[in-house]
Amino acid sequence: MSYVYLKTGKYDGTDLTVNTIPLKVTSVGVSVSKTIPSFPIPFSGAVTGESVTAALDLGMCAKSIDLQGTITETSLSKTRTGADGESEVSTSLTFTAHEIAQMIASSVDSTGLQDNQSISELVILYPSNIGNNYQTRATPKTLIPFNFASRGEAGFGDNEGVLFKNSVFPDVNSDTGLTGFIRSFNFNMTSETVNLDFSMQFEVAVIGP
Repeated sequence: MSYVYLKTGKYDGTDLTVNTIPLKVTSVGVSVSKTIPSFPIPFSGAVTGESVTAALDLGMCAKSIDLQGTITETSLSKTRTGADGESEVSTSLTFTAHEIAQMIASSVDSTGLQDNQSISELVILYPSNIGNNYQTRATPKTLIPFNFASRGEAGFGDNEGVLFKNSVFPDVNSDTGLTGFIRSFNFNMTSETVNLDFSMQFEVAVIGP
């Protein structure tokens, strides 16, 4: 079982084996960078003997995920229209590592208007013992998708002071992970190579249209 998936724009449901690309990832790097306008207050040091910097927290933050891993030959299940315009069909085919790398590269080159090509979500499953309600889960180390949500409903729990929640703390592996886009995707094809090493940067964002 893979613990990292890319969901295409066509994904709709709870089955992580359909309209997804599983990845063999060796490392996941999470970067969270807060943007707070700040400026030193003139003459503050002259009055107090210690300079003061004022800052205004406007709730701005950049979030990105860096992945390193290997692409291997994998069976992918997709729901799509036929290549020559036939009605929508479900397929399960085995793609080489090179084909999957080309598929991901093509998705980066597409837009959200192309559901079968575009990547709309990154799922990184990790073990969790405590649920959204701060109760111990019935199944220890339940695998849930990583996201930036906090436990509790809007205005309660860890969300005290939150008027409206953008995301929900996950309870099952099919819950929403990280929405956004692939900022960069890199891989090298060398002679007689069956598997391909890759690196990827995924930026968390709300995508339009």
